[in-house]
Amino acid sequence: MPGYPGSRPRRLRRTEAMRRLVRETSPAEARMILPLFVVPGSGVRSEISSLPGVYHHSVDTLVKEAASAHAAGVHGVILFGIPESKDATGSGAYAEDGVAQRAMRALQEKVPGLLRVADVCLCEYTDHGHCGVLEGASGASGVANDPTLELLGRAAVSLARAGADIIAPSDMMDGRVAAIRSALDAVGFTHVPIISYAAKYASVFYGPFRDAAGSAPREGDRRGYQMDPPNAREAMKEISMDIEEGADIVMVKPAMPYLDIIRMARDRFDVPLAAFQVSGEYAMIQAAAQRGMIDRDRAIAESLTSIRRAGADIILTYFAREAVRLP
Repeated sequence: MPGYPGSRPRRLRRTEAMRRLVRETSPAEARMILPLFVVPGSGVRSEISSLPGVYHHSVDTLVKEAASAHAAGVHGVILFGIPESKDATGSGAYAEDGVAQRAMRALQEKVPGLLRVADVCLCEYTDHGHCGVLEGASGASGVANDPTLELLGRAAVSLARAGADIIAPSDMMDGRVAAIRSALDAVGFTHVPIISYAAKYASVFYGPFRDAAGSAPREGDRRGYQMDPPNAREAMKEISMDIEEGADIVMVKPAMPYLDIIRMARDRFDVPLAAFQVSGEYAMIQAAAQRGMIDRDRAIAESLTSIRRAGADIILTYFAREAVRLP
């Protein structure tokens, strides 16, 4: 291969048309899923202060938002329900008339072509803010893994009955994929796939989401069950276990601080791979753009391109609307 001056890579960078011609990676190649927050009431569309441009929706306004996003080219939505009241066992997560269940039914009826993903976790529904039931009266010992599995299975079944196309457990309990798969299969939902939040790290980048969902732990934190950020080999173990238990799609969360994990997973596992560009990633780009520090559109494109380039087939992002317009 000739070197300079015979070889001039800049020839293929000279114009936008030329750059498009040889572009190796486009975020548009990935399927985009838009997170949406649903709350009780009607006519609610309230901007979340920590997530500018993201809203709390009641079921009626959520349907309009989802329909608009779908018309713009967004492939699917993932729902996070915020109940009117919370309790120690997160009963709103598996209530047949829960807010997320009502939203699923409405989406199934009003926006039938849109992919409906149900996040399954208890943290938005528990009064203590943890992702499962607590051990002991005070919860001093942490989250009780195995008793939580039954409740996650109940939540998955109730959401599948309500019309969820995909169940996405985000709790990080050991054995949750097998428990949910068994619960779904037992009542005839063998066709409903599972996206497992397989490598979900105990990340600082979840802060705005916890504000939006009111799900920050009242005491302690989630480092006892979410992954320790320095660990990579452990992520491969978690992903492998979830696939063995029946996960159809696996996810890495957050995305940008863990691009190496996405790449490791892509190289090692031959299943569809998702990545979640989480609330903190979104909020940082929004805040910097609002202050004139960065070009918002270019930051969106560059960040999503990096996630796609690392190997993600599916990207969950609050920028899904913008992403589907990217070249």
